[in-house]
Amino acid sequence: MEQTHTAHNGTTATPGAQRRVLVVEDDQTIQEAIATRLRAEGFLVQTALDGPAAVEVAEAWQPDLLILDIMLPGFDGLEVCRRVQAHRPVPVLMLTARDDETDMLVGLGVGADDYMTKPFSMRELAARVHVLLRRVERAALAAATPRNGTLRLGELEIDHAQRRVRVRGEDVHLTPTEFDLLVCLANTPRAVLSREQLLAEVWDWADASGTRTVDSHIKALRRKIGAERIRTVHGVGYALETPTP
Repeated sequence: MEQTHTAHNGTTATPGAQRRVLVVEDDQTIQEAIATRLRAEGFLVQTALDGPAAVEVAEAWQPDLLILDIMLPGFDGLEVCRRVQAHRPVPVLMLTARDDETDMLVGLGVGADDYMTKPFSMRELAARVHVLLRRVERAALAAATPRNGTLRLGELEIDHAQRRVRVRGEDVHLTPTEFDLLVCLANTPRAVLSREQLLAEVWDWADASGTRTVDSHIKALRRKIGAERIRTVHGVGYALETPTP
């Protein structure tokens, strides 16, 4: 089993200082480029070249975030994501060489929080990493100071305190990103929110090039809570449907 472990202590007081990122990528040139950029941002970085090594390093090192290529030797990134998430929740940014929506939806379904299609800019990747880690910090703060009560929209229930969602009384498992996206829509039910608004609110990402990420997360969310609950307004964005009073 081939693997590369690299540890690096950040020396500058950047926003990423002391946060651990595991980069799992079998193309060593891409792997090294990602690791170099993240170290420049102040992150602690370790790397792995295949699926088994990724799971081993994640268990031993307990990273704060995974950057995970889908196509890996040993077993693929989807299986890595399943195994790592089974032991402890960790934000995952998936990388794919195939601009295939099915891959993206499957990745989101096994617990990935975001994805990028190769080729991508290192600037954007670094920005996405910062965004994902900020979301984790916001979720931890929200858990410490939760909103009271459960929002009920017909058969859909959103429990803010426990970050749980139920449909017709049955628990629905959502990723942290899916939960935040649903809450964003539920804050103004029936109101249409543009892709750019959702991207800014949920991802803290203002670049319109990321709107496809919104579309894929909406599709994943529809599969879990029911397609009829989220209305598409073509050319604009999405709205959460609620029962007519």
